Amino acid sequence: MYSRWLFVMASAVGLLNAQAFERRATYRSGGDPNRGKCTIEVVVDGAADVEIRGDNAVLRNLSGQQPQWRRFECNGPLPPNPVNFRFAGVDGRGRQTLIRDPRNGGVAVVRIEDRDNGSEGYTFDIFWENGGGYPPPRAQSPPPPPPDRRYDRDDRDRDAYHDDRDARFRAPDFRQRFFQRIREDLYHVQSVTFPGGGDQYRISRTLQELDELQDKLARGFYDERELNDVIGAMQRVVADNRLPRRDRDVLADDLERLRDFRVRHDYYGAR
Repeated sequence: MYSRWLFVMASAVGLLNAQAFERRATYRSGGDPNRGKCTIEVVVDGAADVEIRGDNAVLRNLSGQQPQWRRFECNGPLPPNPVNFRFAGVDGRGRQTLIRDPRNGGVAVVRIEDRDNGSEGYTFDIFWENGGGYPPPRAQSPPPPPPDRRYDRDDRDRDAYHDDRDARFRAPDFRQRFFQRIREDLYHVQSVTFPGGGDQYRISRTLQELDELQDKLARGFYDERELNDVIGAMQRVVADNRLPRRDRDVLADDLERLRDFRVRHDYYGAR
């Protein structure tokens, strides 16, 4: 009984670590309108992701103390397909890593890892060119390759991802990081999905539903209808998206794990 109580408490802590804090950009005037820049400043004690889409950003706690916003300042919104995108860590004692490039879906994700004791301020910049964010049109664009064959050049990278993913789900703390693992799978599939169209939309919709569910769980409120929305969105991705077999298997596995969470959410610390 005591060991079960410890497990539930640890799982609850993992769910709280998924708490997300949203912020809209403030704009500064001046500068070259064809060169975009955002400066982000946060306080982290543990690990956190900063997810930037347009002029909206989400600071998501992964572990440790609750992160805090200090600044999100831009001269324009991050476009959906930025040209010559660059990321630069400016300040902070720990590690800052761009884990998702916005040229694959229009969303930039920066992971901050602060392993020392106490909180630390972190600052980073993102840059892009061409204002609207779209490359100049070409006279003729070749047709896209068949849905599954377009991924052949990435087979080795994808296999490495799948091997690492299997190890993460075998880790002792996978329940505490349950939703983060599913989010990483969606980011991976989105990164190898052809830009634009219904396939990208369905993945983005699933991530949005997942954000809403995690926000409620972080506030201590389990909403089964919200979970059903995530499951329904994921079902549409698995059923309708053009995916390589291994990526479809990954999301189908996530779908089964979400259904298990619905049945046994109390074991994950959700009430």
